[in-house]
Amino acid sequence: MQGILLVDKPAGWTSFDVVNYVRKQVAAAEDKKPKQVKVGHAGTLDPFATGLLIVLVGKDYTRRAAEFSKLDKTYEVTMHLGQTSSTGDPEGEITTVSDTIPTRSDLEKALLEFTGKIMQTPPAYSAIKLNGQRAYKLARAGKTVTIEPRQVTINRLELVDYKYPDVRLIVAVSSGTYIRSLVEDIGKALGAGAYTTQLRRTWIDSFDIKDAIAIKQTEHILDNLRLH
Repeated sequence: MQGILLVDKPAGWTSFDVVNYVRKQVAAAEDKKPKQVKVGHAGTLDPFATGLLIVLVGKDYTRRAAEFSKLDKTYEVTMHLGQTSSTGDPEGEITTVSDTIPTRSDLEKALLEFTGKIMQTPPAYSAIKLNGQRAYKLARAGKTVTIEPRQVTINRLELVDYKYPDVRLIVAVSSGTYIRSLVEDIGKALGAGAYTTQLRRTWIDSFDIKDAIAIKQTEHILDNLRLH
């Protein structure tokens, strides 16, 4: 069994949870043990996030994980102003930092500043490896995490709705862009602070969330596998 499975990842699941679930389904369909089945994913989604996850089934596809991970991505994002989070998302320690209420004009100007090629420092709570260890493991252990800034491209940063303290955005980015860091940086530019409360991935290159299946539908994996 080989191919790509587009899954709509639910909140609360890690990307590995999805892979593990699909692996068991494939193993059952092929009458094998799960450890005998090759399944991976391309492009991690945080546990609180939802949306499009490319799941790769079979050796011919799992070896192409880096290829699919490098594709551009589009997200629906909700940014909460006036507070920050230790992790940049709802799972961290929330701190109120400002009662400044930016105007819509202030917000639009800030978004323009972050459109195009920008330098971004990935969050400490990320899967980036530092000296062989995941950054988030070091951060959780209370160790100092230093990650060098890198260039990313923000292709689209569209304001959908603004009702303080919540801002809804559509964000299209290059591979390697961290939305949590982008939101935090916009919050700093506004002098208001911000963190990401909702994050949903809707596109990966030409792959559309509309074509994805719910995780509990993967029992029908044979019907949903596609070859690319």
